[in-house]
Amino acid sequence: MKQYSAKRSIQILAHILEQYGIDKIIISPGSRNAPLSIHFSEIDAFQCYSIVDERSAGFVGLGIAKSIKKPVALTCTSGSAVANYYPAVVEAFYQNIPLLILSADRPSDFVDLFDGQTIRQKNIFQQHSYGDFELLEDEKDGAEDYNFETIKKAVELCIEKSGPVHINIPLNEPLYNLVDELPVLPIVEKTIQKKTYEIPSSLIADWHTSKRILILAGTLAPNPELQAQLSQLVKNHTVVVLTEMNSNLQHEKFFAHIDRYITDFTEEDFRTYAPDLLITIGQNVVSKRVKQFLRKAKPLQHWHIDEYWQPDTYYALTQKIETKAEIFFSKLLKSINLEPRPFFNLWDVLKDKKDAKHEEFLNKAPFSDFYLFKLLATQIPENYKIHFSNSSAIRYAQLFDYQKHDVYCNRGTSGIDGCTSTAMGFAMMEDAPTILITGDLSFFYDINGLWNQYIPPYTRIVIFNNGEGNIFKIIPGPSGTNALDEFIATKHNRNAELLAKNFGFDYTKVEDEITLDRVLPNFFKPNPKPKILEVMTSECNNADILKQYFVELK
Repeated sequence: MKQYSAKRSIQILAHILEQYGIDKIIISPGSRNAPLSIHFSEIDAFQCYSIVDERSAGFVGLGIAKSIKKPVALTCTSGSAVANYYPAVVEAFYQNIPLLILSADRPSDFVDLFDGQTIRQKNIFQQHSYGDFELLEDEKDGAEDYNFETIKKAVELCIEKSGPVHINIPLNEPLYNLVDELPVLPIVEKTIQKKTYEIPSSLIADWHTSKRILILAGTLAPNPELQAQLSQLVKNHTVVVLTEMNSNLQHEKFFAHIDRYITDFTEEDFRTYAPDLLITIGQNVVSKRVKQFLRKAKPLQHWHIDEYWQPDTYYALTQKIETKAEIFFSKLLKSINLEPRPFFNLWDVLKDKKDAKHEEFLNKAPFSDFYLFKLLATQIPENYKIHFSNSSAIRYAQLFDYQKHDVYCNRGTSGIDGCTSTAMGFAMMEDAPTILITGDLSFFYDINGLWNQYIPPYTRIVIFNNGEGNIFKIIPGPSGTNALDEFIATKHNRNAELLAKNFGFDYTKVEDEITLDRVLPNFFKPNPKPKILEVMTSECNNADILKQYFVELK
């Protein structure tokens, strides 16, 4: 026999979530949120997942939401547990990933009385959420109507803004009063507004008078409609389209390796290859070089197309186009002439030159992080979806051809803190296999990402373990400082073998090119357990090899 929470606020909350189709609930253990845990787990419409570490749970929820493309609810007990969601909330805020944070709390009168597990939870995420709400305790006058409207408003805001929204839920004791039947609650009248967009005629005119049009794609979810539209634009060499691996756009006439092409630009090159019309789509761009290029280029016009964010990243923003990119280009393509422009041919000549030098270096690249990324680009089966960790991993990925895969990376804030947890949450929802490619510090930082009983056996993790944060020997600045090894790059001698065993992963370690070439095909074969492949490269001159690569591109 099912038993539900007797708390009226929890009954209303579950009813409204079900009405809006929010059915994935990440639950972290605790007593104050026990009414939510009991109630959600007893309702057939919900799929509940137990993740102990709230910091990891937040990123697991983010990964699930990336996969299913709708809100995911998180619930935890009161106190510091809530604060542990913050890194994932910030990442979701800047990526526009819909998370609904349901924090249980002591009654509001208990705050700042030094009662256990009681902190100032109300508005805790205010700087990085689209809304912070607090329910009334059931015993207060008008609580039922107030809570119904508040929850509805919060849920609709989470959907409309596609981002994190917080509901704080003060709960009086007793917490474990249960009922056998649920009350009949009214159907929710949904009031989510659909946005419309019409392209101004002035933009059409500006398009036709622009001779050098460059479209830069940042972080985007896979979008076949947008890919088809941009493919039309490059078919006749009308525009230049620059993409990154996490743009998830693929066409032979797109320019997919930005850093390969612009690494040695001179002041004259900045002028030669600069657009007069820059159109940006998607969110965070990985390449620092392209940011520097476009800031120096000073395009006459910059249009940014996004539903939620219109940042002036290149200090030239002239049009904030608040709609989805595919909606904008659908209307644009009906109104413009697809005429060839010499600007495309200019970039194409540059591409051919740099691609040839890239291939020359590949043929002689020694065993290293660089070599591993070169090999993975050709060896990962096409049905895999790839998550890259931040720092070195996503930067190496930009140099090689991973476009045949769906690619993901937490580029909202570009932190390493939840890369593993995000990938595991994503893998939980996918029928196709997921692979995480991660550096050692990213992996060890998020060890609890593997404390997850729902990871499917076809999940794969590749760790390139160079024994430090090698990115700090690549970027200009840190090298040569006394603090580099211990406090910045944080050199270590750890490996993941015992961690893999502890969390139920098969594990393989390789330390040389011959072994890597031999074991990699078997790594992707079916297995009863998920697998970790750790590639030890600490004895390689990884930073020097990458720097030499860019030298030889010139």
